[in-house]
Order: sequence, then C-alpha cells, then structure tokens
Amino acid sequence: MHFTTEQHLDDDIVERRFRLGDIPGILWTPAIADAADPVPIILMGQPGGIGMERMYPRLAARARCSAAHGFASACLEAPGSGDRLPIPGMDQARNQLRSAVFAGEKPSTDVIDALILPLVDRAVPEWQSALDEFLRLPEIADRVGFSGGVIAIATRLTAIDSRISAAGLFAGSFIPRSTLEEARQVTNPLHVLLQWDDEGNDREASLELFDAFASKEKTLYANMGGHTGVPEFAGDDAARFFARHLTMR
Repeated sequence: MHFTTEQHLDDDIVERRFRLGDIPGILWTPAIADAADPVPIILMGQPGGIGMERMYPRLAARARCSAAHGFASACLEAPGSGDRLPIPGMDQARNQLRSAVFAGEKPSTDVIDALILPLVDRAVPEWQSALDEFLRLPEIADRVGFSGGVIAIATRLTAIDSRISAAGLFAGSFIPRSTLEEARQVTNPLHVLLQWDDEGNDREASLELFDAFASKEKTLYANMGGHTGVPEFAGDDAARFFARHLTMR
C-alpha cells in the first residue's frame, strides 16, 4: 500500500489517499491516533458501479461520524468502478436486471448471480489485502468492523475473515442464492438496515437473508421509505452498535 496524499480535515481528521497495487482508496484516522493509542477501524463498503469520487461526500460524512467515536475508517474503489477496468459481462447483466425491474418482473437468479458474484469474487480478496496493510500501521488497532456496501460482499467477508468483529449491513442490493449459504457461517454481531419500501430491493429476500445469519446478536433496523430515504438518525444507531463492539472494555 502506497500513500499518495495526506491532508488534515477541519475537524481534526487525517485523510490519506493510497493505492493498493492499482486500486485507489482512502484512509481516515482521528489525528490523535498513534502507536501508543491505536484506534479500531471500520471498513466502509459502497455500492458497485458508482465510483469512489462520486460517493466521496457520503463516504467522508461516514468517516467523520466514525472519527467522532474514536474510529478510523477506510474505503476501496470497487471492482469495475471509477477508473478501474470494467468487469466482463457486468453491463449486460445490469441491463437485464434493469429491464426486469422496469417491467415489474423479478430478476432471474442467473441474472442476479451474473451481476453480483463477479463483484464479490474480486472485492473480498481485495478487502482482505487492504486489511493486511491497515493492521500493519501502528495507529490502527486489531478491532475491525465492516459497514455498508453490497450486502453479498459484506456477508462473504464477514463469514471467512475472523478479523471482522462486527458488521453493519445495508439490505439494499440483490442477493445471490449462494449468499444465503455463506450467511449461515456468520456468527458476528450484526446490525442490518432495511428500507421497507426500497423499490429496487427484494424485501422478502432481505428478510430471508437476515433469518439465515447464524449470529446470536443480530438486529434488523427497518425504516419506512425508499432506497435513498434512510433517516439521518439511522447512522447514530449504527455508530452506537460499533461503539459497543469495537471499543475496549
């Protein structure tokens, strides 16, 4: 991992851009974090296909919220997004899914798999490599959360990487059937946000996935409203969830 820029934001946060090989990312840390007082880190997922720069205002706001609770946070450019090479077949799968949704039809499992699984297969190893690098930094503690993003990515990463202590998931993307099997391996504390009237999400599939998680502590946090109608106070509840599970007792 190679840091390319560093700046201090006005609320005493250090923002460092980096490249992990050819993958761009951003790491935010409270300015007070150091080797004597390392801080937990939250890995911030984001939707596929939008790009880190377009998402920057929302990502930076999430990073400020994390820093206010004493946490570092980081994001990676998703596979096929930003200036990264497209994933073969992704545009075709996305168009097929949109056609089904606009026609009022349920997308087929083959279309969902073609859209989501190549993203998961690429993103999860990249997050693991990035986490290797973050945990080598003296100011970062080995207490790790994952927040948001494509829920299938978060599910697989949480299932296979024991370094993830807790996960806050957003049930706002389509779910391959294999993700249900992976969910049965997840035992970490979970906070799952569901927008009840999300026009682009299969509510029943989201509820089925929540039921499949094997975690003894899991909370479904449902709000009325569409995909972009998440209330501001929902972030406060997610922050309290991470504070419970990442803060040293």
